[in-house]
Amino acid sequence: MDDSLWRPTQPWRLPFLAEADQVWALRRALRMHLEYWGLHGLTEAAELCASELVANVIKHVGPGTPSTIVVSLGGSHLRIEVRDPDARALPTLTRAGLDAEAGRGMALVDAVSDRWGVELAGDHKVTWCEFRMDAAWGARQRTPMPRLARAVDVLSLYSGSGLSPTRQSVDQGRLAAVMEEEAAINAITDLLFWFRAQGWDIDDALDRAQSHFEAEFEARLP
Repeated sequence: MDDSLWRPTQPWRLPFLAEADQVWALRRALRMHLEYWGLHGLTEAAELCASELVANVIKHVGPGTPSTIVVSLGGSHLRIEVRDPDARALPTLTRAGLDAEAGRGMALVDAVSDRWGVELAGDHKVTWCEFRMDAAWGARQRTPMPRLARAVDVLSLYSGSGLSPTRQSVDQGRLAAVMEEEAAINAITDLLFWFRAQGWDIDDALDRAQSHFEAEFEARLP
């Protein structure tokens, strides 16, 4: 496989409760995934717009609303979606006065992103924005051996079951970290079962993987 042509195929999604104290954790998680995908040049704009989309849910739907952020790549655009269960409270683009303390959220999204919009379904709505990523993706293609990004793609298959209703009240940032760790452990366990099924030496495989990791990690140090 040619690492220089890698691109993520699975959207990244994270359920959360629309609370002001969750915005920082969401921004941090979004930045981490965009950096994994090599889109360093888009992180600040994407974080700002994601924050405003979440703030719009908090203000117009209500604090504590169960929501989901979904980030995906399609064609030459990065797309960020925030999904909430109220198809009636629609975001609007208003021009706040210079002395206004509020009302600038969607105006910021409109100014920073290349385009944005709202999609309605029977029981929810999706507010989205998109960013052109040609230059940022070009920089990504020159980055060799994107092991972290491929790992995120794999782990998304292990952690896609979502949160049960009884767990949604737990702090989502902490819970997401626990779920990611559990997904990684499950992926490693499956690989160990696969090695055993092939009749190969598990300890030898772990030693070789550790050696490869240490060699590549040291090679990346400045």
